Amino acid sequence: MRNFLLLLAISSLSVLSCKDQSDMEKIEGYLADNNLTATSTPSGLYYIITQEGSGGHPNLQSTVTVKYKGYRLNGMVFDETTGNNTATFPLKNLILGWQEGIPLLKKGGKGTFFVPSNLGYGAQSVGDIPANSVLIFDIELVNF
Repeated sequence: MRNFLLLLAISSLSVLSCKDQSDMEKIEGYLADNNLTATSTPSGLYYIITQEGSGGHPNLQSTVTVKYKGYRLNGMVFDETTGNNTATFPLKNLILGWQEGIPLLKKGGKGTFFVPSNLGYGAQSVGDIPANSVLIFDIELVNF
């Protein structure tokens, strides 16, 4: 029985790593197709800082005010702020991709974040976002 449980655990890990590998391949393919160069973190988040900003960086306890556009790899926009509108959130309440990515920005900074599904909504469908979706966010950190 212990060997069966060990085999089941190893099988589960290999399935999970295949999913992460698939997301990584999707993101790297998108970057190559669009002639983009991004930096990756150990978690699998890819990012491009497009405007440096100034001052310090927010942390997980910060409340952040942002302008953003969220879309899928096929370009379908699922959420965004428009015009001069902003949105304010406690960073600790957001998806892991934002929790990791937004602290890379300084106030006034802008970046594009390529979020693998495990740092987004995972196996859960949310609104127009299918389960296991890679997400892209263009984010401007207005304030924190």
